[in-house]
Amino acid sequence: MRKLKLGAAGLGRAFDLMAPALAADPRVALVAGADPRPQARAGFESRFGAKAYPSVEALCADPAVQAVYVATPHEHHAAHACLAASSKKHVLVEKPMALALEECRTMIDAARRAGVALVVGPSHSFDAPVLHARKLIASGAFGALRMIASLNFTDFLYRPRRLEELDTARGGGAVFNQAAHQVDVVRLLAQGNVRSVRAATGNWDPARATEGAYSCLLDFDNGAFASLTYSGYAHFDSDELMGWVGEMGRRKDPSRYGAARKALKGADERQLKYSRNENGRREPPAHHPHFGLLVVSCERADLRPLPEGVMIYADEEKRLEALAPPRIPRVEVIDELYDAAVSGKPALHDGAWGMATLEVCLAILESARAGKEISLSPPVKSA
Repeated sequence: MRKLKLGAAGLGRAFDLMAPALAADPRVALVAGADPRPQARAGFESRFGAKAYPSVEALCADPAVQAVYVATPHEHHAAHACLAASSKKHVLVEKPMALALEECRTMIDAARRAGVALVVGPSHSFDAPVLHARKLIASGAFGALRMIASLNFTDFLYRPRRLEELDTARGGGAVFNQAAHQVDVVRLLAQGNVRSVRAATGNWDPARATEGAYSCLLDFDNGAFASLTYSGYAHFDSDELMGWVGEMGRRKDPSRYGAARKALKGADERQLKYSRNENGRREPPAHHPHFGLLVVSCERADLRPLPEGVMIYADEEKRLEALAPPRIPRVEVIDELYDAAVSGKPALHDGAWGMATLEVCLAILESARAGKEISLSPPVKSA
């Protein structure tokens, strides 16, 4: 089996969440990393026995690197993805793909010119229960999809942040960070074109002055519609509705209510953020990841992806279609990257996909500012 030799650009929290998959999957060899922080580089070299560079430019110049995972701050995604592509490296870029549609076009063009794969992820649309729900919908056994409801309440805004993560203009806030997940999921399931967006956002804490909440309605051209609600204000925790299984598939302790806000008091927030990173030192989760309560209404059943599988509420019965626990966390992301980079299979979450999701996220912000419905033309395409 041919290994894909991967370099990681950015060794912060996003990399830390993806690192267990990169370390465990035999199809991938993590051969290099890049980060401006000496401590992060030293931790990476110790953990993976691979070279760490102080710049993304140096990483992309390494001839051993065949693909680059761009996990740098959002405002740098476009520049670093284009740099990797111009160096003839395949690209896996974190969501959001970029901060502007023109940046996305530049990234897509750079990958096309270089003849390399461009995959946007991970997002929760890669989650196995979501992919299984998509198969159930596509089977036609439950009739046409009509409505999707997605709801998630977390402590997102009170997790330790860098300054740019609290600045919407630099890619901060709940819409760029969290709506990208929800939009990806509902687009994957609805399999239609988003025609319009009507949204409102919440910016309720002057000390963390960015969007901490949003709610929106997406209208699809196939007659389906989706409602998305998210709050990161660390009050109600919707993991209560998921059997106290957290977003990454691990059990949560409900007695730790308020821990995120408490941890920030008197702390060096930037240092606290970096101390959360574990350089991949994690046991595999017992459950699949999720992004809150998700109910998909078809003509003859409601489908509810869960950390254990997909619950089916049909006309006369309800049952769980169970899925085996994940053998490697986020393996679905590597499936898509490996197939695209090594086998030349077109990626589902390609540049056009990531750009379409970003267009919806930008419409959420625009709709909230303007107080009106935003029509998308040409329509945002789905899978």
